[in-house]
Amino acid sequence: MIDKIVPSIEAALADVADGATILVGGFGTAGVPEALIDGLIAQGARELTIVNNNAGNGDSGLAALLKAGRVRKIICSFPRQADSHVFDALYRSGRIELELVPQGNLAERIRAAGAGIGAFFCPTAYGTQLAQGKETRVIDGRHYVLEYPIHGDVALIQAERGDRWGNLCYRMAARNFGPVMATAARTTIATVHEVVPLGALDPESIVTPGIYVDRVVPIARRATRRAAHGASAPTPAQQQARP
Repeated sequence: MIDKIVPSIEAALADVADGATILVGGFGTAGVPEALIDGLIAQGARELTIVNNNAGNGDSGLAALLKAGRVRKIICSFPRQADSHVFDALYRSGRIELELVPQGNLAERIRAAGAGIGAFFCPTAYGTQLAQGKETRVIDGRHYVLEYPIHGDVALIQAERGDRWGNLCYRMAARNFGPVMATAARTTIATVHEVVPLGALDPESIVTPGIYVDRVVPIARRATRRAAHGASAPTPAQQQARP
């Protein structure tokens, strides 16, 4: 019987090795698998290469992993934001390596890894510093840059619902990089807020088929960011009153 449900985040992350390349889902603060990132900090793996859309926000999640000194290199599209002070300090002091990748290229390089594509030519970044040292070619009169896939040892993604086979559905923008990252890693670990019986998920709503998922960890939904910062959460009556 196939059952990919893992009882704890600790068990799911136990074999993550030092030096691993970790694909981390999320776009800004949407869909970030913070419970898995916190578990990775506790697990202790070091010298990691992190692939994410940005380089962390504030002091939690990915920023906390960077602050703990566990990351050797980060591959991302948006390393600097108003609250990226952890990354900024590490980069300015030479304690972290950055590979800057345009967002479309980042998604396609990850997708290429999952699709078994050896490399591809893309016009983005031609004539810029991001193309330095890379092969270029003129195709039908247009300049292209050769890009290689980004493979992961582990993908950490956050989904909304799943079953014991690892089929996953996402909530709105939390979908972002999760589906392509799940295909591009040797081991994919997903957290879900709800585990449903086999057959309960509408096949048309399954975004990530279970064949790409190795471990599923049920977790409780965290308090909202508003509540976490000391403001009272909206009451059920207030929620119903919203348009």
